[in-house]
Amino acid sequence: MKVRNALVFLITILNMNTIKSQNELKAPKKDTILTNLNHSRTDSYFWMNKRDSKEVLDLIAAENKNTEIYFSSVEKLQNILLDEFENRINPNDVSTPYFINGRQFQSKSIEKKDYQEIYLTENGKEKLFFDENERAKGKSYYDLGDWSPSTNNQLLAFSEDFIGRRKYTIYFRDEKTSKILKDNIKNTDGSIVWANDNKTVFYVKKDEQTLREFQVYKHVLGTDSKKDILVFEESDERFSVSISKTISDKYIIIGSESSSTNEQLLINSNHPELSYKIFLPRQNGHLYHVQDGEKGFYVTSNQNSENNKIILYSDFPEKNSEIKTIVEHDKKILIEGMLVLKNFLLVQKRINGLQEIEIINLQSKSKSKIEIKEEAYSLDLAYNDDYEATSIYYSYNSMTTPASIFAYNLISNSNSLFFQKKLIDPNFKVENYESKRVWATANDGTKIPISLVFKKGTDLSEAPLLLYGYGSYGVTIPAGFSATRISLLDRGFVFAIAHIRGGKYLGEHWYKNGKFLKKKNTFTDFINAAEYLGMKGYCDKEKIYAQGGSAGGLLMGAVTNMAPYLWKGIIAQVPFVDVVTTMLDETIPLTVGEYEEWGNPNEEDFYYYMLNYSPYDNVKKMDYPALFITTGYHDSQVQYWEPLKWIAKIREYRTNSNPLLLDCNMDAGHGGGSGRTSERIEVARAYSFILGLEGFER
Repeated sequence: MKVRNALVFLITILNMNTIKSQNELKAPKKDTILTNLNHSRTDSYFWMNKRDSKEVLDLIAAENKNTEIYFSSVEKLQNILLDEFENRINPNDVSTPYFINGRQFQSKSIEKKDYQEIYLTENGKEKLFFDENERAKGKSYYDLGDWSPSTNNQLLAFSEDFIGRRKYTIYFRDEKTSKILKDNIKNTDGSIVWANDNKTVFYVKKDEQTLREFQVYKHVLGTDSKKDILVFEESDERFSVSISKTISDKYIIIGSESSSTNEQLLINSNHPELSYKIFLPRQNGHLYHVQDGEKGFYVTSNQNSENNKIILYSDFPEKNSEIKTIVEHDKKILIEGMLVLKNFLLVQKRINGLQEIEIINLQSKSKSKIEIKEEAYSLDLAYNDDYEATSIYYSYNSMTTPASIFAYNLISNSNSLFFQKKLIDPNFKVENYESKRVWATANDGTKIPISLVFKKGTDLSEAPLLLYGYGSYGVTIPAGFSATRISLLDRGFVFAIAHIRGGKYLGEHWYKNGKFLKKKNTFTDFINAAEYLGMKGYCDKEKIYAQGGSAGGLLMGAVTNMAPYLWKGIIAQVPFVDVVTTMLDETIPLTVGEYEEWGNPNEEDFYYYMLNYSPYDNVKKMDYPALFITTGYHDSQVQYWEPLKWIAKIREYRTNSNPLLLDCNMDAGHGGGSGRTSERIEVARAYSFILGLEGFER
C-alpha cells in the first residue's frame, strides 16, 4: 500500500512538472502602439499577424507541440471516445432521401471513407452520382460547397474548396459522358443558380482582400469565364450579396443584405439576358424576403413589425399592386421563415422559444399546424423542391431523440414517418435520457431559458456540467440531438444550452438586447445561467465547463475574464477575442459588415464599450481556468492570430498553472478540419480535455 502511494505521489509530481514546463512556453513581446480617438493601447503581440513568416510559423509549431504533449496523457481516453463514436454511429450512415428536379438523391457515408457519396435513384435502380472521396483524393482539406443540376438534368455544376478559406471554384460536368468541362470559375462563394435555358449560371464573386461577397456574375457554358457579365455589384461594404431561386423556378433572386437592412432583386429565370428588377428599394432597418406564388408575391417584412409579418403583393410594387396582410405581426410570435407552394403557405414560427409550423390552405383559407409537445427540441422544414406538392417534409429531433423526417399531407393534415436516424449501439435507448427546460434569472431580472439533458439516474448535485452558448447575429442554437454527446452523458455529465440574449430564441427583442451597446447582456446572461444551474443543484457548481465557437468564442473569452472562478475549464473554438483591433482594421475579411452587429469602433461610444469587454484587451493578473483553444490557419472569419495573441497574453498575466492549450490546424479554416475522421477527432479531443480534468481515464 505504501509503495503504491509513493508511486502515485511520484507520478503526480512528474505530471505537475510536465504541465509546468509546458506552460512556460513564452511568446516574444514586441510592443506596438495602437491609437484611435486619441486613446492609445500597447499591444505586445500585434506582430503575430505576419502570416507565413518564420517567426509566426515557429510559434504555432511550438504551441501545437505543447498541445500534443498534453494530449498524449489522455490519448487512451481519446481513443476510447473515438471507438465509442464508431460503435454508436453507423459507418455506412445515410441521409434522408431528397428530391431535386423530380429525381431522388441520397447522401451516404461509406465505412473507412472520410467523405460522402451521393447516389441517384432512377427506375428503381441506385447509381453513384457524385463521389466526394474521389475529388478529395490527395488533398489535406476538401469541402463540397454546392452542387446543382441544370433544369433539364443534363449538366451538373458544383463548387469546391481545397484550402478552407471558403473561396470556391465552380466546375461543370456533362451528365451523359461524366466528363468535367473546360469551364471553371475561381474565387466564388460557392453558390450556384441555373437559369431555365440550361446554359446560363449565376454565381457570386468575393473581394480578393476582404472576402466580402460583393458581385453577381452570369456565365454561359462554353464561353471564357474571364468574359462573364457582371450582373450586380454591391459597393456598400456593410452589405454582402447572395443568390437563390424560388421554388417555382420562375425567378432568380439576388439578395444584398447587412445585419439590419436588405434589398432583393428579381430576374426572370426564363430570360436571363434581361436585367433585374428591384422588388422593394432598401430602406434603413427594413428586412424583407420574397417568394412568388399563384396570386403574386409573398413577403416577410419587419417594417413596423419587429417579429415580422407576411404580406401579399398582387404584382411588383412598382405597378401599384394590391397589398394584403396574410399573417399579422404578433409581439409574442417570431416568424422565422415561410415556404410558398402553389396552393399552400407554410409559416415557421417561434412562440416562447418553441417552434411550430403553421399551414395555410390558400384556396380554402383553412389552417392547421405542426407542433411538438416538448420543451427542448428542434423542428424545421426539410428539403422541399416541388412547387405543386400536396405533401411536404419536416424534420424533428430533440436532445434525447435522433432526427426523424416526417411526410405531412397538406390536404388531410396527417403525417407519417418518412425516415429516421438510428444509432447502431444496441445499448442506446431514448428513454434512458431526460431533457428539460429551466429558466435562470439575469442580473436585471430577465428570465433566461436553458435547455439541458442528462442520463436518468445521474446524481445531478455531483454531476459535471458542460454549458454551451453563442448569443450573436440573432442565431438560435437548436436544442437538438448529438450522437457523440452521449459519451459525456453516459459518464455522468449534464449538457446544457443557454439561450442567451443576442440570439432570437424569444424573438427580435431578444437579439436587440444582446448587440451593440447591450452586448454585455450576452455575457452576464451566460454567467447567470451557470450560477443558476449550480445553485439549483442541476450540477456540481465546482465542476462547470463552458464551450463556444466563433462569436461564441468571444463569449468564452468574455466570461473567462468576468467570472474566472465559475469555470473549471473552457473550450474556445475559433474564438473572436481581439475585438477592438480587428474591428478597426478594414483590410481584414468581413470587418466593415460587422459594424451592424458590434458597432463602429471609430465612434467613441462603441470604441470604449468594445474595449471594456474585448477578451484580449481585458486579460489581467488573476487565476485563469484551464483553457483549450482551437483555430484554423486559413480561417477567413476569425484570423489565426486572434487566439494566438490571446493565449500568449494569458500566459504572461495569469497567476496560476492550469493547462493552457492552443491547437492550430494548419490545413483548416473556420469550420475545422474536413472529413468525418477529422471532425470526430476534434470532438474527442475536446471531450477528453474536460473528462481528463475530471479524472476520467476511460
